Amino acid sequence: MMTTLTAGSFETGRAARWALVALGIGAFGIGLTEFVIMGLLVEVAQSLSVSVPSAGLLISGYALGVTFGGPLLTLATARLQHRNVILALMAIFILANVLCAVAPSYGLLMLGRVISGFAHGTFFGVGAVVAQSLVPPERKASAIALVFTGLTLATVLGLPFGTELGQALGWRATFWSVSGIGLLALIASALSLPAGTHGETPANWRSLARLLRGAPLLALATTTLGYAGVFLVFTYIAPILTGISEVSPSHVSRYLLLFGAGIVVGNMLGGRLADRGLRPALLGTLAGLAAVILAMRFGMGNPVAAMVSLFLFGAAAFSTLAPLQAFMLRQSQGASAELASTLNISAFNLANAIGAAIGGSAIAAGWGLGSLFPLGAIMPTLAVLLTLATFKSGKDS
Repeated sequence: MMTTLTAGSFETGRAARWALVALGIGAFGIGLTEFVIMGLLVEVAQSLSVSVPSAGLLISGYALGVTFGGPLLTLATARLQHRNVILALMAIFILANVLCAVAPSYGLLMLGRVISGFAHGTFFGVGAVVAQSLVPPERKASAIALVFTGLTLATVLGLPFGTELGQALGWRATFWSVSGIGLLALIASALSLPAGTHGETPANWRSLARLLRGAPLLALATTTLGYAGVFLVFTYIAPILTGISEVSPSHVSRYLLLFGAGIVVGNMLGGRLADRGLRPALLGTLAGLAAVILAMRFGMGNPVAAMVSLFLFGAAAFSTLAPLQAFMLRQSQGASAELASTLNISAFNLANAIGAAIGGSAIAAGWGLGSLFPLGAIMPTLAVLLTLATFKSGKDS
């Protein structure tokens, strides 16, 4: 039976674990709704009589909702208890996905996607702060990693789950399923999250201004640069597998499961490393990511080597997640932790857009798929240099 935490309690046992699991379920559902649409663009386009590129904008609409709506919603809910914010976000998430499931037109489907993105950014921002409050200081990064495990599993399962279910029962069934996961997360959160907790510093426009300059801005830039390299490659992983590794298109999803297995390992590893020492964890994981992406230029040359490369890519990419989030929170002391965390989620989504755009431009320029690996490696390398400059300048908190 779940135990409800109360304000001011400090739990490391069963009650805290249930609360972290509830946050993980919410993270899984919210992450899932981001990815399920990717494998169903053709079906959505045909159903709503729009072009496939127009259907693809449903992904962009979601990302814009995360990037810009997340911080705004965090400001709007700054005075509410953390528990109530999470419950409200899950309710918004459920309603947005129900709207997607029943949307009779492209416009309403886009509206549902944008609203879902609002919930995404704020949930991970507030959720990371709540997770840290449940555990001792030496386990804070691991708590963040546990919550983000839900997102990693969504990354692994989102595309194949959405494709298989959508093709079998119709694309609307995927949104009904995601709504059901949201309802489960809402119930679990209501039963397990602590009541009466607020942020130490309320989110407001002054706090936002403080987070967009100095040390916090450098941390946001580090996140954006580090993850732009990931998305520069991963956005085009299917054509890389079929064009460079000579993998059959029907087997691409199986290879992505290896990437997903690496994600799970890397996510937990990054949390443990950050708990032991944030500086070496941040520099080490970013440098490791750059090395793995560069090595993929040679490691994706055949189907067998591609298996190992994808596992290492997933592990390296997500080993940086907890250190980057913890770094942003540390650089934002004195400002709203919830807003800082939400802005960092926006930075991840900005990295998505930047990486995909650079990769697409390289391909359009005729540089070939192989050029994505050195280009991708440059991004986390720049993040390492920026981090070193931050430490050397004394702007590290």
